[in-house]
Amino acid sequence: MTEYEPVIGLEVHAELLTESKMFCGCRVVDSVEAPPNTAVCPVCLGMPGMLPVINRRAIEMAMRVALALNCTIQPHNVFARKNYFYPDLPKAYQISQYELPLAINGWVDIDIDVDQPEKRQKRIYIRRVHLEEDTGKLTHLENGHGSLIDFNRSGVPLLEIVSEPDMNSIPETRNYAMKIRQILRYLGVNSGDMEKGVIRFEANVSLRPAGSTQLGTRTEIKNLNSFRALTDAIAYELDRQQELLDAGKEIVQDTMGWSEARRETFSQRGKEEAHDYRYFPEPDLPPLAISAAWVEEVKISLPELPDAKMARYLTEHNITPYEANVLAEERPVAEWYEATVAADGDPSAVANWMINVLFSFMNEHKLTIEQIKVTPAGLVELLSLIEAEIINNNTAKEVLAIMFTTGRSAQEVVDERGLAQISDEEQIATLIAQVLDDNPEQVRDYLQGKEQLRGWFVGQVMRSSRGKANPTLVNKLLTMQLSSLKEA
Repeated sequence: MTEYEPVIGLEVHAELLTESKMFCGCRVVDSVEAPPNTAVCPVCLGMPGMLPVINRRAIEMAMRVALALNCTIQPHNVFARKNYFYPDLPKAYQISQYELPLAINGWVDIDIDVDQPEKRQKRIYIRRVHLEEDTGKLTHLENGHGSLIDFNRSGVPLLEIVSEPDMNSIPETRNYAMKIRQILRYLGVNSGDMEKGVIRFEANVSLRPAGSTQLGTRTEIKNLNSFRALTDAIAYELDRQQELLDAGKEIVQDTMGWSEARRETFSQRGKEEAHDYRYFPEPDLPPLAISAAWVEEVKISLPELPDAKMARYLTEHNITPYEANVLAEERPVAEWYEATVAADGDPSAVANWMINVLFSFMNEHKLTIEQIKVTPAGLVELLSLIEAEIINNNTAKEVLAIMFTTGRSAQEVVDERGLAQISDEEQIATLIAQVLDDNPEQVRDYLQGKEQLRGWFVGQVMRSSRGKANPTLVNKLLTMQLSSLKEA
């Protein structure tokens, strides 16, 4: 059996979060929420005599993405008609870009191991970034009883990001798709909500003999709207192609669909080439000129991106690569972390409490960082109470749980519930003496060499103080009393 190497390229289709559609004034939000075929107008329905107008905001959003992906913005680009006869667009053509797209020649670095991002990275090159209008949504009825079409989505601005065939494994492809989605969300141009179909993937998949540089015949898997569908479909298609090659058969260039129910790819139609679409410049739209000043204006507006943010956290905040990766993953989380540090929170302590405690509460209550009642200043106040030894870590977790559900300040919760830590040495010494008096057998065993009971004594003292005793003082004073018993 010949050893094969996968060769994978990915097309990412992302709807842009504009107010209106790409070439008309219909509201984009209505395309999702309105009843079928009501968020439309004569322009997006392609009525005779209607003229499209380019959405400037969509161009700016697309430029933000292109610049974040290190692409070159082309000063002269042209919209074209992509002709095909399929019922998802009423005009029988799609306004897209072909020969002169918005941006070309970009790249993005992906982690080879997403769980250890400091280990190794690979650069994936991006061929082009271009704009087009989205299609309508087809719903195929069961048992071949026809199809239903909803044109509400028709005309929504759709950004297409086309990679080079630079990925050679399923994990690389998944990590690339996740990185693109992350960047789109950071830029605020796409929600990343894959269940609603606002971001979709199309994978170009082929095999070649290991060590070869020649590309094999590819198939394209269309409309994959989850990371699971992306990975499962590619895995199935790679296995299918290998079986054919091992049997001495040829791969037919084809456009494939993915059946989630059957867990297999299936042929939709023979793979088209560019000439099949009969591209020509859209006669109703002038060429789009993008000035250097406009590019610079958009570039200045870009936020700090995840990779740069993670690198800064490592150098400025002295936290672990894992912590930096988790905190930089989503922009709202990163902003919450930075606001907490800016409010005089210790960067390492804040990272630890956010990741290990706050995120746990968020998952339990199914809330995002924007929805929680705890504020950055509130967490800083809680950590200051720990630092001042007014409360210990265990009590602080109890306090944070109350803050999370009520929105009250840490000091209010501590005062109201009497949770302040006991740091009076005489009071703690009395608690320890009582525990030792109440447990003579354990004291005898300890004095006879069973020193692991020391931790048990600490636990009993903490229990008797309802968790409020200062653990440092408990350990110190317990050592003193046990030593006295040994000497007696």
